[in-house]
Amino acid sequence: EMHYFLSSRLHLHKKRSEVKQPFAQLAGVSLLKPLKGVDPNLISNLETFFTLDYPKYEILLCVQDLDDPAVDVCKKLLGKYPNVDARLFIGGKKVGINPKINNLMPGYEGAKYQLVWICDSGIRVKPDTLTDLTNQMTEKVGLVHGLPYVADRQGFAATLEQVYFGTSHPRSYISANVTGIKCVTGMSCLMRKDVLDQAGGLIAFAQYIAEDYFMAKAIADRGWKFSMATQVALQNSGSYSIGQFQSRMIRWTKLRINMLPGTVLEPVSECFLASLIIGWAAHHVFRWDMMVFFMCHCLAWFIADYIQLTGVQGGPLNFSKLDFAVAWFIRESMAVQIFLSALWDPTISWRTGRYRLRCGGTAEEILDV
Repeated sequence: EMHYFLSSRLHLHKKRSEVKQPFAQLAGVSLLKPLKGVDPNLISNLETFFTLDYPKYEILLCVQDLDDPAVDVCKKLLGKYPNVDARLFIGGKKVGINPKINNLMPGYEGAKYQLVWICDSGIRVKPDTLTDLTNQMTEKVGLVHGLPYVADRQGFAATLEQVYFGTSHPRSYISANVTGIKCVTGMSCLMRKDVLDQAGGLIAFAQYIAEDYFMAKAIADRGWKFSMATQVALQNSGSYSIGQFQSRMIRWTKLRINMLPGTVLEPVSECFLASLIIGWAAHHVFRWDMMVFFMCHCLAWFIADYIQLTGVQGGPLNFSKLDFAVAWFIRESMAVQIFLSALWDPTISWRTGRYRLRCGGTAEEILDV
């Protein structure tokens, strides 16, 4: 477990004393923003992209429906920042079943730069986030991604999300990237547009629900390397609850089971089940007390998770150690239930549609007749 601890500690939140390439020579970037609906944090999150300290970029705001309240938010920001190169695309273009791709199509077709940054609506950035991303885009790199994390927010549901994205999620995400397994989420991804175009452009991924997985795969298949940004991708959604967290986890698990059948072994990598199996083995091999071993193993895991969470946070936590303990215990307890729910019902509800997954990652929309 130590190698990804060290990796997250050494890699994340680097203070950049040196800039790898002269600032003015940084490549131009087209930012694609898929927007749907408004939450209390949308305008402040979106505004952070208008105040990026970067010499050459454009913001392509994409909204599917004309009457979406997000349109007004976009117009407000376009009016407030007339000097920022930004455009609003309304109406999307139906090219497949993936609603995010459909929404982004007009923006992608209008993009003028060779680097495309697809970044979700709930993300907020620092002024130097884009510089950090492009600094990682070296000669052999075709995709730069950020480790998903969550901004400090109030309430227990926010703590639960932070604990998950600071412990369980980066454990698999960072260790996969350290060992050379391509593991990417599409929350914040900088990609080479010409490589995507070789793969058929954005339209080629409209048949999949997990477009990020297949875009990453297409880039890797063409011989490009991946790099992880030193800044985390900071999710700062203004609407969150334990129920929303749960349904999102179930949706992700369904997608992983569908694309990577090995996912059925995933519960074995969760704390309680892993500790039980190892405790049982220790009892059989060394005649140690199974329950004592189980408790000690869980405690060691718990402490390791806390250390990792502080590493990903990169500063003091917003909640107490007791809050962490409660959230950690609930998150670990939910893991098996989430997994069983995903197996029980293979259909996916996402945005406004319901989808039935096919083997290999494609899907069909279920239309209620």
